[in-house]
Amino acid sequence: MRILGLDPGIATVGFGIVDTEKNRQKLVSCGVITTPAHTPLSSRLDQIYTDLEELIRVYRPDAMSVEELFFNTNITTGISVAHGRGVILLCAYRCGLSVFEYTPLQVKQAVVGYGRAEKKQVQDMVRRILNLPSVPKPDDAADAVALALCHARSSTSLLNAEGVYDPCSTI
Repeated sequence: MRILGLDPGIATVGFGIVDTEKNRQKLVSCGVITTPAHTPLSSRLDQIYTDLEELIRVYRPDAMSVEELFFNTNITTGISVAHGRGVILLCAYRCGLSVFEYTPLQVKQAVVGYGRAEKKQVQDMVRRILNLPSVPKPDDAADAVALALCHARSSTSLLNAEGVYDPCSTI
């Protein structure tokens, strides 16, 4: 399965593409989609849509993993990120991709094993899991790779296997 992880934004959208098979993951590509500052929001959203559509066309992922919106202290930033996230979801829908959404806590839990892990811990585990010489750069790309890994680990869980659900399981 090929998973496209996305860390939403307006100025920078991180992306990470990971192949997963039998609990082994391999980094295919990662980077960022950037939009120029001081341009109208509608133009930036169009750029995100166009670049993401091209990524999907080139890499042909089977699923998309996107970070759920998390409002901290700056609601204005959160609103602009929400615009970018909306365009990302629309693009996935129009391209026929299944979208899976994860909170930052879920990503940390899946990648590090601890939901309150620090950003550096998550980045180091991304490097270790994928056997990379260094952490993907910039940080938005590393976050997107972590999102792809989160889905890879969640989707291959025995709890998600078809016909295996047991509400009393301790797996």
